[in-house]
Amino acid sequence: MTDLDSFISGLPKAELHLHIEGSLEPELMFSLAERNGLAIPYATVEEVRAAYAFSNLQDFLDIYYAGAAVLCTRQDFHDLAAAYFARAAADGVIHAEIMFDPQTHTDRGIAFAEVIEGLLSAMADARAKFGMTTELILCFLRHLSEEAAFATLAEAEPWLDRITAVGLDSSEVGHPPAKFAGVFAAARQKGLKITLHAGEEGPPAYVYEALDLIGADRIDHGNRAMEDPGLVQRLSSEEVTLTVCPLSNLKLCVVDDLANHPIDRMLEAGLKATLNSDDPAYFGGYVGDNYRAVARARGLGREHLVMLARNSFTGSFLPPEQIAVHLSKLDAFLAAHEPG
Repeated sequence: MTDLDSFISGLPKAELHLHIEGSLEPELMFSLAERNGLAIPYATVEEVRAAYAFSNLQDFLDIYYAGAAVLCTRQDFHDLAAAYFARAAADGVIHAEIMFDPQTHTDRGIAFAEVIEGLLSAMADARAKFGMTTELILCFLRHLSEEAAFATLAEAEPWLDRITAVGLDSSEVGHPPAKFAGVFAAARQKGLKITLHAGEEGPPAYVYEALDLIGADRIDHGNRAMEDPGLVQRLSSEEVTLTVCPLSNLKLCVVDDLANHPIDRMLEAGLKATLNSDDPAYFGGYVGDNYRAVARARGLGREHLVMLARNSFTGSFLPPEQIAVHLSKLDAFLAAHEPG
């Protein structure tokens, strides 16, 4: 392990953009299919990994939804999340905000309770085993209707005290944030935070909509905001957190090469960018892999890495006192790892 690898692995950090269904590794996919007596359209783990050659977001979503079909029981969702938390802890993650897509499961007959109770039990275990703080983000699928999103929000009512925020994911182009203005207003009235995927494949206009029509607290991805200097200035002045996912951007052809990734330019423009893994089982790496890959590709220095880690805490949905606790852990690590 190089000095850079060691520093990144130990660096206390938060992950703010992680789709728990996207952490389903092929080995677990096969195991759950066998446990649930389900057939999957692949013969081997290698065949599954070979299918992870995407040319765009929709190519990925097609296999993502097929993989999610093996998740059926409370134990399945627990095991899925527990596997993620173990990998995240090994990457220095001390706070994780995980997204889940209930409609992916309820639309195929899986009870909402099975999904969320499995995730919540794994979150409790992560706190006990790793000392990790966790938050849960319920995402609406944007290729479905706002009416369906309202139904999902109603179904989540018994668990709203354990859900921190609502989000918006799935196919971006053709499904602008404005489509869901009503359901996000309702979620806000229930005390939930709001984070939206915007400016990944969709235009800068979607980021404006997320801010102006929805009142988003955070923007997921946001890469294409860099095309609009006025938007960059606004995001900077308003200190809007962007949850950037470099390996995802590469795999989905948002960037053609990590050498061209804008992460350092985002930081230099004053944007509150963070690094995250998005759907790590499909995109080739967890959060530490994202730090290492973009650090090498863009020549990021220690100051960039520390800024990204600090942003991950201050951009989280944790209460201020808990943010302060995590920042103190970061500062203690840095004091113990002074260069020289």
